[in-house]
Amino acid sequence: MDVKRLLLVIPLAVVAYLMVVQWNKDYDQPAAETQAPQVASQAANATAQGLEAPSSSTTTNGDTGLSTPDSAASTPSNNLIEVKTDVLDLRIDPQGGDVVYAALLEHKQNNASESPFVLLSDNQSRSYVAKSGLQLDGHKGRIAFSADSNSYTLAEGDDSLQVDLKADINGVAVIKRFTVSQDSYQIKVDYLLDNQSQQPVNARFIGQLARDNSADPTSGGGMGMKSYLGAAFSSEENHYQKVDFEDIQDGSFKNVDVQGGWVSMIQHYFVSAWVPADNQKNLYYANVDKQNRNVAAFASPTTQIAAGQQAELGATLFVGPKDQDQLEATAPYLELVVDFGWLWFLANPLFWLLEHIHALVGNWGASIILLTVLVKVVLFPLSATAYRSMAKMRKMGPEMQRIKEKYGSDRQKVSQEMMKFYQTEKINPLGGCLPIVIQMPVFIALYWMLMESVELRHAPFMLWIQDLSVKDPLFILPIIMGLTMFIQQQLNPTPPDPTQAKIMKMLPIVFTFFFLWFPAGLVLYWIVNNTLSIAQQYVITRQIENAEPTKKGA
Repeated sequence: MDVKRLLLVIPLAVVAYLMVVQWNKDYDQPAAETQAPQVASQAANATAQGLEAPSSSTTTNGDTGLSTPDSAASTPSNNLIEVKTDVLDLRIDPQGGDVVYAALLEHKQNNASESPFVLLSDNQSRSYVAKSGLQLDGHKGRIAFSADSNSYTLAEGDDSLQVDLKADINGVAVIKRFTVSQDSYQIKVDYLLDNQSQQPVNARFIGQLARDNSADPTSGGGMGMKSYLGAAFSSEENHYQKVDFEDIQDGSFKNVDVQGGWVSMIQHYFVSAWVPADNQKNLYYANVDKQNRNVAAFASPTTQIAAGQQAELGATLFVGPKDQDQLEATAPYLELVVDFGWLWFLANPLFWLLEHIHALVGNWGASIILLTVLVKVVLFPLSATAYRSMAKMRKMGPEMQRIKEKYGSDRQKVSQEMMKFYQTEKINPLGGCLPIVIQMPVFIALYWMLMESVELRHAPFMLWIQDLSVKDPLFILPIIMGLTMFIQQQLNPTPPDPTQAKIMKMLPIVFTFFFLWFPAGLVLYWIVNNTLSIAQQYVITRQIENAEPTKKGA
């Protein structure tokens, strides 16, 4: 009978596995690529949104006071200016000088494509741009800039490249200068102003990040915790303040004046951020524009330029991956956008250790294996205590069953005798729970670390595992994990309660199901951890079982 059941279960399991693999292929296709625009925006027929900031931190959010920066026309240009470095491919709209397209050349759109990942774009599927403008006394609209060329490339061997956009506004010569550098995701944006008029002029730099409510293209469609999508601000009081799209839509974020600081728009693996000068008090605000885009922005203090005088207003725009080294070099606390969750104090050292291991072995999968071994060594004393307790309970199983049979239905007496037995044999009945309890914080911290670390995006391990940051496409690792969990369960004492015993038998199946959609790197960690635990538990169990018989306590 058992053989017949086995012959039935095996083909059913194979069919179920093939169905899950096929479902994964059919319904988990990567997002379509976004091509570099040939024109500024397919939304060009809409009224261009201005960048005028609220007059003070007490001004309410909304369209009031947000009409325009710069001056001149309000229709986007059809001739974008192309700027390329070794890591960035940018398009700048000369009508205002906004960055309307940014591709990250060292990051692929997806693992099946060689096209670069597009972070900023403005088309029918998604609108996400980095706007910047100059607020001048009495001038409305966007400045119509001109440039010497429509294409600029940072030459190999050059440290930096400057792209100047020029305009003349009522006697004020304006140069909007973009400076990009080798191996950097920073874009320095400066306004060089020469007041050639006979009157003083007040000027103010405004930077905005405008994004619609479209889904995060890098978040994936799997189960589990989701990476944050929304805005974040930094101030002296709060180094990392999340402001999600709901808060922006309902106006929950109050305008605030901050010394230095930064504003960012965050998604899985990538971030854009405006970083103004830290020696000035900047106004930070958030609102919704007429295209229903979520806007997170800052405005610099107003600078008065006397007749015949010059001035320079500027800020740094970061457009790139959540690379902690690059973020730290851009602004204080900007690395906090790499959000490892509430267990960051565990995730940060784990990532530091993983990064240093990778520097030695050169493979992220092998690094995860070695990291797991090191974590297991650190937790060895605690897990060994738990395994000894479980081994003793397993060895004393017949004696505990004898106590249960002796006192029959008198549950109170059974409980009293069992407690005496535990005390005599120095057994902790809850000791078996310790391995899982100890591992769970590390497991959760590692989950966030693997999910948030852009270094693991598209990082191959071996054979069919070509991306450790997403689920195993063939679900082989989760099945192996389930098998290791089943083997480990056989070394544990059987629960005295039949119902509890049945539930425990189902756990490997339940965990296997959940792990189907977990990142392959995390499942790899769990497999290695289980394998090491099995070896440790097996040795300890054999030692306890082969020891001299213990005197019976009842």
